[in-house]
Amino acid sequence: MILLDPNIAYLILVGGVLLTFFALATPGTGFLEIGALFLLLFAGYAAYNLGSNTWALILLVLSIIPFVMSIRDAARRKLYLGLSIFAVIIGSAYLFRGDGWLPSVSLWLAILVSLLSGGFLWFIIIKTLEALDVLPSHSLEALIGRVGEAKTNIHAEGSAQISGELWTVRSVKPIKARAQVRVIERKGFVLDVEEI
Repeated sequence: MILLDPNIAYLILVGGVLLTFFALATPGTGFLEIGALFLLLFAGYAAYNLGSNTWALILLVLSIIPFVMSIRDAARRKLYLGLSIFAVIIGSAYLFRGDGWLPSVSLWLAILVSLLSGGFLWFIIIKTLEALDVLPSHSLEALIGRVGEAKTNIHAEGSAQISGELWTVRSVKPIKARAQVRVIERKGFVLDVEEI
């Protein structure tokens, strides 16, 4: 059976792990979760029949912990993601029993897949998590600190172009039209600004 070839089983396992990580980073439709489940079941079947290293399986399971930490902690995201990718690479390459310290999969296949999947996982997950961290442009809280241009004279009230939209603004000190302004506070749909 083709699933009992360690190289094929290894590719299926790596695919299942990648889909699992993508599903954890962007939960939603269920397609990634179902795909990951099926691939991991196939890899589990292969591991059962081919024999597996328990320590490699534990390493694969534990790789989820730093991955989840990378989702939650933006300051140390790259460190946690790097640890997780390293654990996946080592755990998946050595999951199927080989002779001595060598994995049962082709060494060149393991190196190639590790480089490609590790690099792909690093790039895609970092970009996905960065996109999730960005406040949407329509978020009113995201306007604080933004710079714009006064379109009218501003004092008790006026108008300013900020983030591509015309806003009602006010200022403690008078501001002339065409001056650069910075948003310092928001009260409802009125922005308090100061001249730069």
